[in-house]
Amino acid sequence: MPISQRFVGVISVALAMAMVTGGCTKKNDEPAAPATGGGSSSQAASGDKVKVAFVPKLQGSPYFEAMDTGAKQAATDLGNIEWLYQGPTSADAAAQAQIVRSFIQQKVDVLVVAPNDPDSMAPLMKQAQDAGIKVMTADTDAPNSVREAFVNQATAEGIGNKTAETLMTAMGGKGKWAIVSCGETAENLNSWIAAEKAYVSAKYPEAELVDVVYSGEDQAKGTQMATDLMSAHPDLKGLLGQCTTSAVGVAQAVKDAGKIGQVFSVGIGTPKSMAPYLADGSSSGSILWNVANLGYLTAWAGQQLASGKTFEADNKVNDQMTDVKWDEASKTLVLGEPLLITTENVGQFDY
Repeated sequence: MPISQRFVGVISVALAMAMVTGGCTKKNDEPAAPATGGGSSSQAASGDKVKVAFVPKLQGSPYFEAMDTGAKQAATDLGNIEWLYQGPTSADAAAQAQIVRSFIQQKVDVLVVAPNDPDSMAPLMKQAQDAGIKVMTADTDAPNSVREAFVNQATAEGIGNKTAETLMTAMGGKGKWAIVSCGETAENLNSWIAAEKAYVSAKYPEAELVDVVYSGEDQAKGTQMATDLMSAHPDLKGLLGQCTTSAVGVAQAVKDAGKIGQVFSVGIGTPKSMAPYLADGSSSGSILWNVANLGYLTAWAGQQLASGKTFEADNKVNDQMTDVKWDEASKTLVLGEPLLITTENVGQFDY
């Protein structure tokens, strides 16, 4: 969750888009190619801009800010999208629900949510649909909801297997390991954990998962939890940070404990945040994907739904995303394969 030089090149170009938190030196100047099939909505026919509203798990994190930047680039390229972006200041399901209600009241054309709690969000998504709003998820899913499409960064197996393999390689394939995740109800994180457990159990029988803990989206809490895990298990050999805040948290804990080379950490982390930990060895690798492209794809998908267009099995979104897969059975668009970030390529990203 190996990767071709072509994919790394795609990542490098897309993640170079200008942003304060993510850094931009080059824009994607090529307009997205429209999907084929389907009819046109009244908005598309009249030339009015389609209002696509995205509610992330947490506003202000470098990850979701990068998604926002990519989506804004799509709005510029496509020309007929009004992109709206607002999320809670903490990873709180109730606060996120309030923002969703506000967008429903505003009667946006498309509502996109990365739900902190998929089950509690599902009734609100039904409310939005009943109000005539197209409903999507992105980054994390609400599979038991009325959403018409899920924009997925990569498959759960792809991410989980890549993350687990990277940690097991660092650990030598055996020993005790633990996971510091974030939201306990986050569907994407839980699906990755399930894949990691299955992968390690099947391939590394001498590795023992001793605990899974949840730090919310609190980096300091992630560090403390990782520290506590090392205290509770003095022979702990591996720590996996399941999200962008806990990835940094577990690496910081290893560094603070003076256990670099004794306890190995791997996480789902952004390149700039992980760079110092990769450099000093407190992290053995970070797994991610093209976050800016994920935002771009989200905005593009919203435009397609609002315009009454259907997704093809293979979609050309723009010259960088030429083969985005659509699975009709699960109604999922998959951005691509995950990327392993190491000391060798971390310097390619200003994000």
